[in-house]
Amino acid sequence: MKFKKAIAAVAVTLALTISVSAQSIYTVKSGDTLTKIANANQCTVSDIMKANPSIKNSAMIYKGQKITIPTSSATAYEDQVITLVNKERSKRGLQTLKKNATLAYVARLKSKDMATKGYFSHTSPTYGSPFTMMQHYGIRFSAAGENIAMGQPTPQAVMTAWMNSPGHKANILSPAYNQIGVGMAKSSRGSIYWTQEFIKAA
Repeated sequence: MKFKKAIAAVAVTLALTISVSAQSIYTVKSGDTLTKIANANQCTVSDIMKANPSIKNSAMIYKGQKITIPTSSATAYEDQVITLVNKERSKRGLQTLKKNATLAYVARLKSKDMATKGYFSHTSPTYGSPFTMMQHYGIRFSAAGENIAMGQPTPQAVMTAWMNSPGHKANILSPAYNQIGVGMAKSSRGSIYWTQEFIKAA
């Protein structure tokens, strides 16, 4: 497969508290699995099972079952970043980017991986390159890019940092992309890790 790749990184040292802020209820549909539901809602199977103590076996869910989906303030921040990206693109007459739920899940996994394992790099010891990771999760693309950052406490702060960096700005404003996913995570020391994933869907 031939595709365009672009990556960029920026780091500062700040901290932010990410906390559970809300919950939603999901009704299980035919063909659903907890993994599929977790991926679509940018959380883990473990998160869902913790929020639903009645589920003892992750393989035992049924159509029509009501499941509590935990959400966090992180989700709102991630969506704010997408809004800010599209604001910058709109100002320049560029196509806005559509949020891709699977891509957002991958972005959050990447941020969690960096936060948990204490590294700051586009190459993950767990998942490999951003492009290998996207392909592993079934994401098809003809162009792809990744921005990462560490330490910025708010969506506006991380966007300002990215827009002040030529490599990051180029990804954010690239006309090659049409979909985006954003993920953030906090390390045990309080550092915030941000990941933006961009693709042109194949």
